[in-house]
Amino acid sequence: MNNEFPAYGERRVPLPPPRQMSHDTLSRTHTPAPPQTGGATATATLAPETAAAPGAATAGGAHTHTGPRSHAKGRGKDRAKTGAKADAKTDAKADAKAKPRDAFFDNAKYLAIVLVAMGHSWEPLRDGSRSAAALYITVYAFHMPAFIIISGYFSRSFDMRKDRLQRLITGVAVPYILFEVAYTLFKKWADDDPGYPISLTDPWYLTWFLLALFVWRLTTPLWKIVRWPVPLALSIAVLASLSPDIGDDMDLQRVLQFLPFFVIGLSLRPEHFKLVRRKKARILAVPVFAAALVFAYWAAPRMNAAWFYHRDAAQELAAPWWSGAVMTLAMFGCSLVLVACFFAWIPGRTMWCTALGAGTLYGYLLHGFLAKGSRFWDWYDNPWMHTPWGAVLLTLIAGTVVTVLCTPPVQRAFRWAMEPKMTWAFKKDPVGMARSRN
Repeated sequence: MNNEFPAYGERRVPLPPPRQMSHDTLSRTHTPAPPQTGGATATATLAPETAAAPGAATAGGAHTHTGPRSHAKGRGKDRAKTGAKADAKTDAKADAKAKPRDAFFDNAKYLAIVLVAMGHSWEPLRDGSRSAAALYITVYAFHMPAFIIISGYFSRSFDMRKDRLQRLITGVAVPYILFEVAYTLFKKWADDDPGYPISLTDPWYLTWFLLALFVWRLTTPLWKIVRWPVPLALSIAVLASLSPDIGDDMDLQRVLQFLPFFVIGLSLRPEHFKLVRRKKARILAVPVFAAALVFAYWAAPRMNAAWFYHRDAAQELAAPWWSGAVMTLAMFGCSLVLVACFFAWIPGRTMWCTALGAGTLYGYLLHGFLAKGSRFWDWYDNPWMHTPWGAVLLTLIAGTVVTVLCTPPVQRAFRWAMEPKMTWAFKKDPVGMARSRN
């Protein structure tokens, strides 16, 4: 009975008459109530035991008595019920209240999506420009790993709770289905390929990331219980790079080869990001990026850029099987270093572009229609596009277009596809319904 207040089951100590109680006795038997901080804060920070009704045991083991036992019980029951309701309402409000966004991560996501769009604009220029090929290789070495690490970092709290599973479905699975179908229909029309099939198990172009994110997030509870999650994920990636029989279903090669970056994100803490944002790290990032560009310029005509896509095994890239392990480990290390350098130069303050970080998924999925359309409609056949000034202008256009696609008006226009609520599709929570009635 009244488990919230365990003192009710204990023996009652009789009190002396009030006139015979000394000041010392009063001070020993009456514990002052904790100071109220006001509102929901006090309710959220005090446990039921410390905010107990009269008659409950205090921290020192003494008992407080304010009247006859029968009255205390009645008031205790009423307060227990009232407290339980208040706690339920407070928990509901706390769950509904969104946490403030971190400007650092929003800035990082925005700059990463700009680099994604620029990289796609450079792809057709690589054959005629070694500089464009070097920029392309450098950016592809870290832009998706940075995105995936951030995705893993914000998946740390994921579990199989009903509301989180619903958000996974509406925020990842549904957009995947919608855009996989939309991209396929676009290819049928723009590429004049009416026979191209719709396949939800074979992602086309950019939708692979949504499918991979869905799988990674579902496995999050498993990575939390293993002792060495990052080495295990890296071993899986190495084995995938040696296994050409995995095939293209669900783009499983990418899911497995990019997996270590997601697991690293799950393992990171805020202090790790603070570590790479120190002044010393920012200074070191400059020569590291310069060295990466020089190496990429040397490697551009000698290296198959498909290694950076992580979508094929070594044998499928006409390389010996053992090179899959070597390249996976080497590129993993290089990508981590470049991601750290990228994070080192991300501003932590609120800027004009910070709000756009909340719309990076919109920019990511929507700019793909223009990126693919530019190939289907032969925009790159214009010789001026392959001049240095043409490449610079194309880069600026790509950055501008993806920026516009991340803006709030575009988010409002496409929220039905990116973030549908779909309350009609899920069973109602009986506990939540009971709380709302009370």
